[in-house]
Amino acid sequence: MRKMGSVPIFLVLLLAAVTATAQSGRPIRLIVPFAAGGTTDLVSRVVAALLAQRLGQPVVVENRPGGGGVVGSDAAAKAAPDGHTLVMGSLETYGMTPTAQKRLPYDPEKDLTLISNVTHVFNLLAVNNDLPVRSVRELIDYAKKNPGKLTNGSSGNGTTGHLGGELFKSMTGIDIVHVPYKGSAQAINDLIGGQIQVMFDNVPSIGPQVKAGRVRGLGVSAPKRAASFPEIPTIAEAGVPGYETNSWGGVIGPARLPREVVQKLTTEIRAALAVPSVAQRYRQLDSEIDGSTPEEFLALVRRETPKWAEVVRRSGAKID
Repeated sequence: MRKMGSVPIFLVLLLAAVTATAQSGRPIRLIVPFAAGGTTDLVSRVVAALLAQRLGQPVVVENRPGGGGVVGSDAAAKAAPDGHTLVMGSLETYGMTPTAQKRLPYDPEKDLTLISNVTHVFNLLAVNNDLPVRSVRELIDYAKKNPGKLTNGSSGNGTTGHLGGELFKSMTGIDIVHVPYKGSAQAINDLIGGQIQVMFDNVPSIGPQVKAGRVRGLGVSAPKRAASFPEIPTIAEAGVPGYETNSWGGVIGPARLPREVVQKLTTEIRAALAVPSVAQRYRQLDSEIDGSTPEEFLALVRRETPKWAEVVRRSGAKID
């Protein structure tokens, strides 16, 4: 192998290419595989702004919803592995959808590169104000007396709102009908209007509606109470011991992304997340900052995926 001094020539050329990319000013496309206004979108825009500042080049958020995150993730999987196309992956797109949809146009393990998990987000169980329940226990009792009459709206099949509801049903023995939407905003509007009665949605999305009194919060899916809702118990302490859903969101690239590019992006993401004002912004979104290494990100995925594969198997949930 030809070398330049003690450095292999291919590595010199690769580093030169990475440097040129960073200095070219060519925009980085950060795909959000869900509709605008949802939690993944909100988190992604914070990340995009931070990366743009640190890299000195535009980072453009592109919403490509559809198929429980499949459409946007597939676009990233098929993009050139040069660091200019990334996707904000999530528990849904990487750990839930692949188990609920048997035929994916890409292989999450082979066609994507984990870079850094950015945040952990928990769900808030909320109900329409006209529903005569004021606690998780009362919701369970009401559902048992009215099997199949309650509807759980979610931002789509294979999301935490969908499978989090299925987990709740399996742990409580109740029957609630799932209604998938094309995004959280539509589902929340129908929850407020009474077209659906129940939602398990990310705290940043539905939390403002609970604070405004438009819907009623009954429980959070975290292992401890949310800082912004100290009066609302966890679902586990409110009557369903062991219940927890932890939705993560992280930056992912196409397969064969050069290791040097992955390291550069990981370093910049972690540095950006360490800024105090960023931590404050994430607290406002009721999200917990992570900033993992690729190896830690992989460990998270391998820990969470089997749990949801079992939920899919038990519920028979599918994404057409």
